[in-house]
Amino acid sequence: MPRRVTLPSADDLFRPTSPEPKAVRAVPDQPESAEPEPEAPKRPSGRVRHDEKMTVYVTSDELLDIEHARLSLRRAHGLAIDRGRLVREAVAMVLADFEAEGERSALVRRLTEE
Repeated sequence: MPRRVTLPSADDLFRPTSPEPKAVRAVPDQPESAEPEPEAPKRPSGRVRHDEKMTVYVTSDELLDIEHARLSLRRAHGLAIDRGRLVREAVAMVLADFEAEGERSALVRRLTEE
């Protein structure tokens, strides 16, 4: 008897992981008379269950650098974090700098050096 392999459909692969969809607004409502308040700095998500996934390819040297940083944080500061959290923290820092500094940010400088 031949065995037939069944693969998941696109609906199975791209289904939402949270039980109920969340309403998303493009622009938050603000009263016209209210003065704009400075926004609190964005923080990375930390240790929570993440509903979205992004694949990033890195070289073996970049992966070793990330792993070395993770182990250094553990050894020198007692911070037992995984590579994902390290990368989320680094991305949050770069994006905060970009939001605050714009074209003077380290991100723009590095990307224009290429």
